Parts: sequence; structure tokens; C-alpha cells
Amino acid sequence: MRFSLDVLRARKGDCLMLHYGTDDEPRLMLIDGGPSSVYVPHLLPRIKEVHEAFGLDETQALPVDVVLVSHIDDDHIRGILDLTKDQLGNNPDLRLRVESLWHNTFDDLLKTSSAKLLSGLGQDALASLASNGHDPAFDDIDVEDADDEEVDQAVDVLASISQGLRLRDDREALEKKSGMQRQWRLNHGFDGQLILTKGKADPVELDGGLKITVAGPMQQELDDLHEECAEWMREHQAGQGKTAESMLAAFVDTSVPNLSSIVLFVEVEGKSMLLTGDARGDRILQGLELAGVLEAEGTRSIDILKVPHHGSDNNMTQGFFERLPARHYVFSGNGEHGNPERETLKMLRDARGAAADYEIHLTYPISEIDKAREEEWNNQQGREKKRKLKNPKTKKLVREDWSAKKHSLEEFFKGNPEMAKKLRFVKADEPHLIDLLDKVSLKPE
Repeated sequence: MRFSLDVLRARKGDCLMLHYGTDDEPRLMLIDGGPSSVYVPHLLPRIKEVHEAFGLDETQALPVDVVLVSHIDDDHIRGILDLTKDQLGNNPDLRLRVESLWHNTFDDLLKTSSAKLLSGLGQDALASLASNGHDPAFDDIDVEDADDEEVDQAVDVLASISQGLRLRDDREALEKKSGMQRQWRLNHGFDGQLILTKGKADPVELDGGLKITVAGPMQQELDDLHEECAEWMREHQAGQGKTAESMLAAFVDTSVPNLSSIVLFVEVEGKSMLLTGDARGDRILQGLELAGVLEAEGTRSIDILKVPHHGSDNNMTQGFFERLPARHYVFSGNGEHGNPERETLKMLRDARGAAADYEIHLTYPISEIDKAREEEWNNQQGREKKRKLKNPKTKKLVREDWSAKKHSLEEFFKGNPEMAKKLRFVKADEPHLIDLLDKVSLKPE
């Protein structure tokens, strides 16, 4: 029996493949597609390798049980949009048969139309976004160019909403294109409804022995989110003295990214993986308890933990790692936005200790991660200095200068040599598979 996680390089994002089934009847799930510049150099070549390893010829499509998009963030959804565009365009290099797309659409999450939410910004906001060098259509936006942090956040959110709409339209077109073959069905296995956890429920079982328990998002969170959305719309319509950009950024920054990630606890023959997207650590624990996977205040050993939010230390605690001790920790990030964070690795060290038997999987070399982390640190410091100049009375502090000794991952692991021995790196030119049962080879026999 197969049960392996295939970790791909995905820049600042996530891109994973889940292999299960048997050698005679292999099965596959694709989990997120990373941001731009991931699909062509990494995901598409891996799909072609798996196609060949399955022993399929040029007339046969690679069967994929599920394409999972955990949530609408560019660094998770963009590569899947590249894939759907390729399939709609009949790219001969992409031969896929996708049974189902698992994804919670933005409209269903908020119980309001994306068009209505976007239209609430009005022409002034669109002009403001455009003046910062952005396309008001909100596609292919480079948010790094924005000078104002509020606009930066708002544009990022708006781009993600637009991408979610594109994915919805692409899925419908692909399902229609497949005709009687019934491909790309939305949330198949969940009656086409939102994927969420309401409490203890029987796992969803896929052919090939895969058992899946949904641990997030949670029903109560979505109910609260609906009310927050309605309140945001009311405030916006009333004016409230805030800019549309800041209101939208504040609403979505505190709600949608934190609440909407699909979290899955996946099992085969007693082995387990926890796939977390960008969900908050405390919410993951609550969802696991609600779903009956984790006892209240208890612990649960798992084999693979995809560390939430690329190893960001936001909303993560040492207790999260103490309650979910794993054999393998996957940190997907190349240093952009500071991830993986040194503080998160400290939490893991303090939770598990040096003697524990586990491995840490990084998707890029430490030197490359640290270079991007230092650049991010300096960019944020520049913003903080600019904010201080604009408002000397602000209570927000300006961070200290970057220090390799105090801030780099390289120096952290030098000071923790036993932990450094646990490091494993995803290489650019070969598969990185974490096999929990039978070994999976992507080389054809």
C-alpha cells in the first residue's frame, strides 16, 4: 500500500502531491499549486513524470482523484489556475483526468457575491489601487510594489477574490467540456457543498484506502464570518470615515485567510498526515478536537505535519507542536515574507527537544531562505521608519537592524547541531517523497 507525500518547490507557497493506492492501482491527489513561476518549472514536469511512472501512453490521461485548493491565496491557487488554463487550451503536455475539485468558493464562504463585495470599493478605490501601479482588474498583481500597507493588503485580497472567480469559471468549463465523463466535479464526496467540520463525522473514504477527516474550517467560524462580512458592508455603506481599502483589508486580513483554509487529517493503514494550508494553529487544534481526532487538552502523534502558513510564527505556539508531535515536519517557503520564521523553529525545538526522532523538510537551501528573509526584514524596517516619520507619535516600533547571529536560520542551526542533523532539503532536479508505507518511485520500470 502506498501513502507518500510528494513535496515540490513552490517559492513562497505550497504545492504537494499525495500518492496512495497500490503499485498496481496507484492513486493521486494534487494539493495546491503555488504562486506564479511554479507550474511550468516544477508542477507540470512532475505531472509528466508521474504520468510516465504510471505506465501510461500518450493517448491516456493521468487519473487524479482530487485537486485540492486549500484557500484563495495567490501562493496556493495560481499554479492550479495555470493548470486549468492549460487543460482548457488542450496543451498536449498536460494529460489529466480530474475527478473532483475540492475548494470552498469565496461567494459560498461569505454568502454574498464577490461582485457585490468588489463593487463596494467604488471608483475612488479602484483609482487608488491603479495609481499604485496595479491593474484594476486585479489579475496578475505584484503587490510588492505598493508603498501603502493598507493598499498592499487590499490589493492582495482583491487579487485572490478574482482568482477564485476564475477557478470557479474554469472548473465549470472543464466539467462541461468533459460531458458524460463527469470530470472536475465540485466538492464531490461532500454533496457539492462547503467542505467544513460541524462535529464528529465518519471520514470521507476514497478508492485506494484513503480516509479523510475535515478539521477546518469550522461551522461556527463561518457563521461568525458571515456576520463580520455583513457588518463590513454596513460600515462601508455608512462611510465610517475609513477608506474602502483599509476597511476591506482589515476585514479580510483578520477573517478569511485565518478561517477559510481547508484542513485535512488523512489516514491510510494507521499512518497519518495533517494538511493545514494557512490555517491558524489554535484553530487547527480546535477543529481536530471538534472532529474527534484530538482529545481536549490531549496529544496526537502524526507521521507528517505540513506546518501551517509556511512556518510563520503568527498565531503559532510551542503548545501546538507539543500537542501534535510528528515524525516529519514540512516547511514550504523560500524566505519571502520571512517564512519559515526562526521563532517557529525555536518553538519546535523547545516542544520536541534535541533527542526526539523526527525530520525537518525545507523546500529550499538555508542560504537562499536567509537571503530572502533578510531582504524582507529590511523592507519591513524601511516601512516602519517611513511610518514613524509620518507619525512620530505612533506607538508602533521600528525593528532593529538585521543581525545574522540573532535572526538567520543558518546561525540558529549552528547553535542547535542536533536539530540541524534532522534537516532534509527538497532539491530542484529530483523528487522529494516522504514514504510512510511502500516506497513510491517516479521512475518508470
